[in-house]
Amino acid sequence: MNIKKHVPNLITLLNLFSGCIALVFVTNLEKPDFEMAFLFVSLGIFLDFFDGFFARLFKVSSPLGLQLDSLADMVTSGLVPGFVMYLMLSKSTEILWIPYLGFIITLGSCYRLANFNIDTRQTDSFIGLPTPANALLILSLPVILQHTSSEIIENILRNQWILLLITAFSAFILNAEIPLFSLKIKTFNFAKNKLQIIFLSISILLLAVFQFLGLPLIIILYVFLSILNNKTKI
Repeated sequence: MNIKKHVPNLITLLNLFSGCIALVFVTNLEKPDFEMAFLFVSLGIFLDFFDGFFARLFKVSSPLGLQLDSLADMVTSGLVPGFVMYLMLSKSTEILWIPYLGFIITLGSCYRLANFNIDTRQTDSFIGLPTPANALLILSLPVILQHTSSEIIENILRNQWILLLITAFSAFILNAEIPLFSLKIKTFNFAKNKLQIIFLSISILLLAVFQFLGLPLIIILYVFLSILNNKTKI
């Protein structure tokens, strides 16, 4: 029995397990714990990075692993952020059907993951925002709301129309035909990795200064630098 070939799939299943736990924390409707949900989604995304790493390391990449990875991401980076947006909308409106529109994020994530599996262009880079990055963006919103002392930010994140705009933008950017650079650093050559190094350096600075508020700024920066790179080849 070749144990190595099961290691990547086990890591993928742990990603799914993390997403399930995150879902439990947000489905406590009386008092959802968004911070714990954010923690377990982040753990799932961390594991999601390493399943592919070990598959390449052990040379055991397989069609099963690809499908399993997308199914796990569908929960951790698709269902959970959609449910979080549903909860945020339910607290911002009295119109009964509007909160359900938060699941447009889940639908957009599902389409993006299915398309990723058959798109041969996305081997070394991405087209459209990856679902894990989108999940971190959405999961950061209620945590920002809990920790902010700014009345302006609070009013923004409690406004149903702004939340619906974020929902629509999320579904759009997931599936937009916008090439986004890969974050993988394959060599220690600065010239070949300067874009990734610049992005990571600014990201660390944004997190240090703005904490959770830095996460949406990092996603915006990622998309902006990718568009700039597409036009100028930084």
